[in-house]
Amino acid sequence: MSKDILSAKADFPLLNKRVNDHPLVYLDNAATTQKPQVVIDALVDYYTNLNANIHRGNHSLAVQATEAYEAARRKVTAYINAEHNHEVIFTRGTTESVNLLAYTFGEKFVQPGDEIIVSQLEHHSNYVPWNLMCRRRGANFRTLPFNERGEIDLELFKSMLNEKTRLVAVNQVSNSLGTVNPVGEIIRLAHAFDVPVLVDAAQSVQHLAHDVRALDADFYVFSSHKMYGPMGIGVLYGKEKWLEALPPFMSGGEMIDIVTPEKVTFNVLPFKFEAGTPNVAEAIGLGAAIDYLGQFDPLELQKHEEDLLAYGLKLLADIPDMIIYGAPSQRSSILPFNIRGIQHYDMGVLLDTMGIAVRTGQHCTQPIMDALHVSGTVRASIALYNNRTDMDKLAYGVQRAVKMLKR
Repeated sequence: MSKDILSAKADFPLLNKRVNDHPLVYLDNAATTQKPQVVIDALVDYYTNLNANIHRGNHSLAVQATEAYEAARRKVTAYINAEHNHEVIFTRGTTESVNLLAYTFGEKFVQPGDEIIVSQLEHHSNYVPWNLMCRRRGANFRTLPFNERGEIDLELFKSMLNEKTRLVAVNQVSNSLGTVNPVGEIIRLAHAFDVPVLVDAAQSVQHLAHDVRALDADFYVFSSHKMYGPMGIGVLYGKEKWLEALPPFMSGGEMIDIVTPEKVTFNVLPFKFEAGTPNVAEAIGLGAAIDYLGQFDPLELQKHEEDLLAYGLKLLADIPDMIIYGAPSQRSSILPFNIRGIQHYDMGVLLDTMGIAVRTGQHCTQPIMDALHVSGTVRASIALYNNRTDMDKLAYGVQRAVKMLKR
């Protein structure tokens, strides 16, 4: 029997906190989610009962720690439906995953005059690394714009693909607008030109279906801390054929096979990309987060969040002078808005005085803000533990802040 979603809030100790003498309303989940007690317990248990370096030792603690770390990798493999465990590379997060790929893919496959296509909806983490790589390699960085609804034009994308295209990088969900991009169709179109696709799943893997084989994604990246796990750990999934072809990103311990003054050869996957001592506790914590999410029916969870998002957007739309950004046919988890005549930062500060945590600013998406002709937005973002009461308090808080700021 699936866990009741409405009972989930009690599993997250920090959500009992009071902020500025108000019960916390946490709506900054796109930046990071809170952690259930089972994840916190997993971290404490590792450092209390299991702490040892992995893969290199044959004493009991080292063997047990290695097994716990590799068990976490197997959980990730099952969670995203990868074909092989060794296609799952642990990194520090989405940012490192993309940088690893931009560096290694660029070094191996990109020549002067080649082209990389990146959508205008990207977080800087999936934009800047490709831009810098193109500059290093003399390649052309091409941006796929979004339309007035905040959506990618597939016909325009199709027209951009050509024999010089080497890779497409696109997020599944925009962290600023919440647009759910048609990544399945993007992948299909790109594959018709034998072009691999990187899917940034940082804002989708905890909200939408996550099946890399059904998507046929070549690369798929995400962070633990946005899906109820610890910070400092993330995942780069890559199809075996691509990971085998790429050179290492970092060198040092664990990633080598033979080292002599004349020759260095590299370890097998996934270790070729995991130099040095990894974040063992955090990987185990990610595994605990996956176990926690596994208690819920994924379709019920998605419906809960979609209903909550629709409810919150309707409440905000009824507030005078409200601007809600984007109108995509499918939106996930993000409520992006401003009030005419009120600076987004001021709104965020006043909401905080009422215990309501939102994010304000550019959200690491300057190309989006430039296209919208704004300096920034207020972004409320939901997670499984949010409810209609949180949306009611957000709407009330915005109305109260408007009265204070326009007085």
